[in-house]
Amino acid sequence: MEKIITKTGKTVDEAIEAALSELGVSKEEASIEVISEPKSGLLGIGQKQAEVKVTANVEENEEVVYYGDDENFEGDAVSEAEDQAVAFVAEVLSGIGIHGNMDSYREDDDIFISVTGADCGSAIGRHGETLEAISYMTNLVANKNSENRVRVHIDIGGYRKHREQVLTGLANKAAFKAKKTRRSVAMEAMNPAERRIVHSFLQNVSGVSTHSEGEEPERRVIVTPEK
Repeated sequence: MEKIITKTGKTVDEAIEAALSELGVSKEEASIEVISEPKSGLLGIGQKQAEVKVTANVEENEEVVYYGDDENFEGDAVSEAEDQAVAFVAEVLSGIGIHGNMDSYREDDDIFISVTGADCGSAIGRHGETLEAISYMTNLVANKNSENRVRVHIDIGGYRKHREQVLTGLANKAAFKAKKTRRSVAMEAMNPAERRIVHSFLQNVSGVSTHSEGEEPERRVIVTPEK
C-alpha cells in the first residue's frame, strides 16, 4: 500500500533520513518532495526546520515473522544465545507495534539480526538512539547464560547501512574542509557507535587526524588537518 509521511529536521538530509527509516525503505524506493528548506532566523527568532514529504509503497504485516537461520547449530551455546536474542527482539518489536520480517545468521561468535518492514521508525529513534538501546539490552540477554561472550548486531529497516553511508559522506566533507581551510572541523553530535564509524573511516584518509570532544549526548568528532 502507498504511504505518505512528512518529517522535519535540522537539514533536508536529516528529515529525509528520518522519513526513510520510519517507512523502512531506501531512497531509491521512495518519492521525495522538499516542502521547505531550513531557516536559521535572526538570533534564533524565526528559525525553521526543513520539512519533507516522502511517499513509498510499503507492505503491511500483521506480526513479526521470523525466517530463522539457514544453518543448523542445534545444541551449540551460541545458537542458544541466538535463539534468546531473536525471541527478545521479537517481543520488544511486538510490544511497540512493529510489524515486519526478521531473520538472523551467525559468524563465529557474532550474531546478526535484521528486521525489515513498514513503520520501523519507532524502533530506530532519533539518530538510531532507540535501536542502540534495543541492541544493548539484546546483548545483555544473549550473554546472560553464555560462558563465551557473543556479540549481537541488529539492523532495523536498513538504518545502519544507510546511516553509515551518510556518516562516511559527512566525514569526507569534513576532511576536505579541514585540509582546504587548514582548520579543525567539528562534526555534528553523534552517539559512540557513530563516532567509531567516523574515526575508523578517516583513519584511511590522508592528511587528517580525529579525536572526540564534549560530553554525551553532545560529544562530537573533531577533524584536524595534519601539519
